[in-house]
Amino acid sequence: MAFVFGAAEDMEWVRDRLISCFGRPEPIHARSPIGQLVKSIISGRTRDEISLAAYRRLVGAYPEWSDLACATAADIEAVIDDVTFPDVKARHLRGALDAIAACRPDFDLTVLGGLSVAKALAWLERLPGVGRKVSASTLNFSTLRMPAFVVDMHILRILRRFGSVPSKADTETAYGLTMETLPDWSAADLAELHVLVKRLGQTICRADRADCRNCPIGRRCLVAPAVSSGERATRRQISIEASSHSAAAARAEAAAAGGARSALRHTAATRKML
Repeated sequence: MAFVFGAAEDMEWVRDRLISCFGRPEPIHARSPIGQLVKSIISGRTRDEISLAAYRRLVGAYPEWSDLACATAADIEAVIDDVTFPDVKARHLRGALDAIAACRPDFDLTVLGGLSVAKALAWLERLPGVGRKVSASTLNFSTLRMPAFVVDMHILRILRRFGSVPSKADTETAYGLTMETLPDWSAADLAELHVLVKRLGQTICRADRADCRNCPIGRRCLVAPAVSSGERATRRQISIEASSHSAAAARAEAAAAGGARSALRHTAATRKML
């Protein structure tokens, strides 16, 4: 039986199975919205422990957000040099902070809590380097606690393999389908699901190797039966899919690199929204 998002009960089953495998995760530490935005911008395609250490160095070097906004991209890059694409992320961060400072010089983004989730996502995604993963994590993982499902590359890979989204679905498509299925889930519920599915992707359903025989939700997965039986075509499919993820991520980075050019346009739009 293929895993599908037929109803919220499907995801409740997945969540319960993953909790039985990994245990119930600790709640995600809630930062201020601007703090979570900064953390999310520098975290892409970087191990959690590395991005967290880089974030701590950054706030240590620049205790006030206004200080960070005045730093050069080169200075920021030097602090976060062990994350992936530090030069690109430093430029994005500077561009985003410049745009925010133009309309919110105190860098207080709690005002986003007065918007609908859709409008808050749209506001954030006008910032350089901010896509759906970063915008959703800013809303959900911060003190805003707004219900938005955070889809990273681990989660997108698993949703594709299970057949819950089309094989070429992007992050926004996966986000939309999940939110349509779970309209009543709280921010805490969605954050817990994110942590659990990500853990599955980091340990059992990896990009380069799917250990389907030991997967706690394998019996409802579209790919697992064929992989468990040793079907070569499916293994090739997983290998190709891993390459596809890398290529897609590279394209996303390249597209986002042009985001700084939209910062001035964003300033005018944000003044109307906030």
